[in-house]
Amino acid sequence: MEFKFLLLFLTAMIAGSLVFLAPNFREKYFRLVLVFAGSYLFSITILHILPELFDSGFDSKRMGLYILIGFLLQQLLEFWSSGIEHGHIHTHEHQGSKAMTTVMLGLFIHAFLEGTLLSHGELMDQGEEVLGHVHNSKTILLGIVLHKGPAAFALAAVLSSTLSKKTTLILLTLFALASPLGMMSSSFLFESGMLEKQGIGILYGLVAGGFLHISTTIFFESSPHHKFQLNKLLVSFFAAGLAILSEFFLK
Repeated sequence: MEFKFLLLFLTAMIAGSLVFLAPNFREKYFRLVLVFAGSYLFSITILHILPELFDSGFDSKRMGLYILIGFLLQQLLEFWSSGIEHGHIHTHEHQGSKAMTTVMLGLFIHAFLEGTLLSHGELMDQGEEVLGHVHNSKTILLGIVLHKGPAAFALAAVLSSTLSKKTTLILLTLFALASPLGMMSSSFLFESGMLEKQGIGILYGLVAGGFLHISTTIFFESSPHHKFQLNKLLVSFFAAGLAILSEFFLK
C-alpha cells in the first residue's frame, strides 16, 4: 500500500507542477494524453471492474443501480469542479475563494472515491470472500494514475490563474492526498469490521459509474464536431490494446 500511496501522490504533484516547470506545454499534447487516459480508463472499467462486480455474488439489479448512481453522482460533482477531472481548463470561470472551494470539494470527493477502489488488492489478499475472484489489480492502479496526471495538470492551471504559486501548491497537495486517503480509509474500515462486503460493493459500484462518466465524456469532448482525427483514434486504440494486454496477459 505504501508504494501505491507514493505513486498516486507523486503523479499528481509532478503533473501539477508542470504548469510552472513547462508553461509552454502544448495543448494538443495534453489532449492526446487525456484521450489515452480516457480510453484506458474506459477499457479497464469494461474489461475488469464491471465483470468482477457482476461476478462476485452481489445482486445484479442492485449493483446496476449503484453504478447508475455513481454515474449521476459524477455528473453532480462536475457541476462543482467544472470538469477539471477530465481535463477542462477554464481559467476565466474560477474567480474568488468561494469558487475555488467548490472546485476543490468536487475534485476531492471524486479523487477520494476512486481511491477506495485501490484498496481492492489488499482486501483480496485477505480471501476470496471479499469480492470473489482475483484479477490483476495493477490495471486499476495504472488507470487511476493515468487519469490523475491530466486532472492534476488541469487543476494547477486553473488555480495558478487566480491564486499565488504557494497557495496553488498547497491545494495541489491536498488533491494529491485525496486518492491515497480514500485507499487507506476503505482498507481500514474493512479491516476494522466497520465496512462489510456489501459496503465495499456499493463503493466500487459508485466508482465504476464515475469512471464510465469521465471516460465517455473525454471521448465525446475530444471530437466535439465528430471529425475524423487519426492521431486520437490511434491513441485510443493503443490505450485499449494496453488495457487488454495488462488484463489478460500480464498476470
